[in-house]
Amino acid sequence: MASESAKSKPRKPDLRRADAFAEELVWHEFAGEDGGKPAASGLEIIQRMVKRLPNAPGVYRMLNDEGDVLYVGKARSLKKRVTSYTKIGGHTNRIARMIRATATMEFVTTHTETEALLLEANLIKRLRPRFNVLLRDDKSFPYIVVTDEHRAPGIFKHRGARKKTRDYFGPFASAGAVTRTINAMQKAFLIRTCSDSVYEARTRPCLLYQIKRCSAPCTGEISLTDYAGLVRESKRFLSGKSQEIKEKLSAEMEAASRDLDFERAAVCRDRLAALSHVQAHQGINPRTLDEADVFAVEQKGGMTCVQVFFFRTGQNWGNRAYFPRADKSFSAPQVLEAFLSQFYDDKPCPKLILLSHRIEEAGLLAEALSTRAGHKVAVSVPARGEKKELVAHASANAAEALGRKLAETSTQAKLLEGVAQAFDLERPPARIEVYDNSHIMGTNAVGAMIVSGPEGFAKAHYRKFNIKSENLTPGDDYGMMREVMTRRFSRLIKEHGDERSERADDAPAPDTNDAIGAWPDLVLIDGGRGQLNAAGEVMAELGLADQISMAGIAKGPDRDAGREKFYLPGKPSFMLPERDPVLYFVQRLRDEAHRFAIGSHRARRKKEMVKNPLDEVAGIGPSRKRALLLHFGTAKAVSRAALADLKSVEGISEQMAQAIYDHFHEAGG
Repeated sequence: MASESAKSKPRKPDLRRADAFAEELVWHEFAGEDGGKPAASGLEIIQRMVKRLPNAPGVYRMLNDEGDVLYVGKARSLKKRVTSYTKIGGHTNRIARMIRATATMEFVTTHTETEALLLEANLIKRLRPRFNVLLRDDKSFPYIVVTDEHRAPGIFKHRGARKKTRDYFGPFASAGAVTRTINAMQKAFLIRTCSDSVYEARTRPCLLYQIKRCSAPCTGEISLTDYAGLVRESKRFLSGKSQEIKEKLSAEMEAASRDLDFERAAVCRDRLAALSHVQAHQGINPRTLDEADVFAVEQKGGMTCVQVFFFRTGQNWGNRAYFPRADKSFSAPQVLEAFLSQFYDDKPCPKLILLSHRIEEAGLLAEALSTRAGHKVAVSVPARGEKKELVAHASANAAEALGRKLAETSTQAKLLEGVAQAFDLERPPARIEVYDNSHIMGTNAVGAMIVSGPEGFAKAHYRKFNIKSENLTPGDDYGMMREVMTRRFSRLIKEHGDERSERADDAPAPDTNDAIGAWPDLVLIDGGRGQLNAAGEVMAELGLADQISMAGIAKGPDRDAGREKFYLPGKPSFMLPERDPVLYFVQRLRDEAHRFAIGSHRARRKKEMVKNPLDEVAGIGPSRKRALLLHFGTAKAVSRAALADLKSVEGISEQMAQAIYDHFHEAGG
């Protein structure tokens, strides 16, 4: 048992580390360690650990016998919280399964319950435990950034890390919302959107100046002082001062009209129209709310949808629907509470969060978010007024999004049942892999694998294979397929061989792409009997011939979609009815594999086309290559240069000059 932690002054937590709030790792204990005794049950293991747990806040982890984290939880008192798992009976099926699977537990004590909550959210996102509510969020939010460090700041879309020298406005719910706002702001404030390198290279105004979408500070069409004024106005607009700016522009337009300066009046008119346009396309704009995020949760059919609306500077900056992975036993408030702590783990938090449901630990969550954000954060469920209307609007959107998702999921499930029937599978496939190759006369050959799961295409599982074999005849599709299948399934056996055991007959199929396993239930080969046989040979060599179902898809006569022939090992070919939904589904899979293969091939070919001969010289990096090209002009001139000329280049030593000369002359360059 670990010793008591030393007393120390309260410290500000370092939020960058997963164990930021860890005061001490108490212990962990594995089942079956006691001198060869039979492995203890999950309940017995938990009962043993409870005796030594402190009445202190912290985080606990439940792990199975393979070391995988099953659940991460936080507690005001670790002893009391873990004791609740030792009671016989009264648990939901989810908790009962979790207790039975527990082989060990790990504990981390923290200074406060707030720190425990923040650490719990961090660990859940990093470890993705099976029995927790999991936020499936693989995309960062886009922002608008103003590059203040430049003498003529530009306005751009931004994702990722931020610099202190720049102003960021957001988050926006989608890249499209950012693009629309920037386009409108170009018309309203005439701010540049070109890169700094383009800005420095301009000698005359570009087309954007001609169509009145940029004031062209690059060529001095506007003074930097006047341009700075436009930048200040754009920031004020993004900060919610839109009405002040519109009133100012209206006054300028009237003054220009009185002075008969109709050209300047027209510019003001166009800028006013652009401001009105961007506000008109923001949907609901609150009258009494300056900054808030609105969350609404809906449940139906075993699925949960959380709809988020972002309001900043009194403007609606879009919304996004999330479908967190959660057991059906979780109630809507429980899902919402777990979702919120994970959602703000890596995002800025507004001053106000409005919810559709009351959550059990709203005060604790508000305190934790305030700690992370550095300012006071309020969490509330509005009962009346405009705030309640905003929550109701978010709830309606959540219900609609959930309805669409359920319809899509139902359709996908029916299609997978049809696939199982068409290809003689015992059950609907949870993971379908489709393979295709792409090349031009054997050059830049690329193999591609796409994956489809319960929710459609699982793009996180896609893989590409650069064909490496030097013994292949150019254009040998069968040889390429053999290489791709060998590499794919040899690695699969090595990394996931212990997961080959098939699903039990009574085990439900996964209902999300996150839950699909590494092994495919069906492999589709884009090609006829020859490609299928080549893939089958590899499977036989690896001992998988009778363990994975395979099929080939051959294009119909004249490559006519709808007349495809399907091949199964050892069986005659067949066709599906022209209007069969399963046929359309398989066509989409085949077309997606083709698209992915073509895209990978083009990217590789483009890289080869722009490859510089200097890249092949050992020891030549970007700096030396730049020096050589500046001195000689082209790589061809470098290859023909005399040794004395190479030595005269700044940054090229005598030894390096000799290496370059030898590469192009002795090596037959």
